[in-house]
Amino acid sequence: MRMVWILASFATAASAAMSQDAAKPLQTPAEVVAAAPASEWRAIDPQDLLVIDFSGGGRTVIQLAPAFAPVHVANIKALARAGYWATGAAIYRVQDNYVTQWGLNETERALPPGVVKLPPHEYWLDRQPGGAAPLALKGADAYTPAAGFLGNWPVAYDAKALSIPHCYGYVGVARDLAPDTGTGGELYAVIGHAPRQLDRNIAIVGRVVAGMEHLSARPRGQGALGIYENRASDIPIASVRLAADLPAADRPAFEMLDQASPSFARYLHLRANRKDAFYERPAGGVDICNAPIPVRKKAP
Repeated sequence: MRMVWILASFATAASAAMSQDAAKPLQTPAEVVAAAPASEWRAIDPQDLLVIDFSGGGRTVIQLAPAFAPVHVANIKALARAGYWATGAAIYRVQDNYVTQWGLNETERALPPGVVKLPPHEYWLDRQPGGAAPLALKGADAYTPAAGFLGNWPVAYDAKALSIPHCYGYVGVARDLAPDTGTGGELYAVIGHAPRQLDRNIAIVGRVVAGMEHLSARPRGQGALGIYENRASDIPIASVRLAADLPAADRPAFEMLDQASPSFARYLHLRANRKDAFYERPAGGVDICNAPIPVRKKAP
């Protein structure tokens, strides 16, 4: 799948945002996002929204990232449409300050037709020759030479490759030791401080855009790695479907702020240089995981 490269420069956008500070009242990042005009928001394709409904109530919605992990995402969509998680799937691991994991655990179940059992290593994306750089944050990333935004996703990158980082709320594919890469049948979401050491070692396939509390606020497992020792503690999943396959009345809809928009430039500037009624000392910089792409429910 061909990646759409962003030609904008964070340095230029940030400079423009800084020049507005003297002319505008001090704002918070949330105020900038709230004031962003409708023209700066981009609808998320319902084909890329994975909807998880829990048996005890509650719904979590995950935006998938097919441009970064096309085979794994295709597997996840095929698994959802085949009802792979319809019976027996559950949250069975909640490790404090780390991840919540769900799926069928060690249950053996045949994979539906079309699911690739051993996907390629989609832990990072090889850079296209001659491709333009992403919208870059200033300064080096702690785990890669640079970080920024590409296609409205955060990326960490070097001269040859890039990957989506393991930020809070981001969803990865659980796997065994190499050569296993994980089919997508077992997934996890980051619920603690970003475990960036996992970058480029596990495929990130999406991010939670709604219902994070149904993953992060679960009882912690007392077994090794946060696995529930008593299987009666597992949290059953009622269904996993794509938003595009739901009835229109039940279909969640979301949109994200365009990273090329003036509002995003100002939002990013304020994330790094917060100085409003509460903040007295601006940080002067921001970590890639502390500048999440704004996502909101789409108005009917």
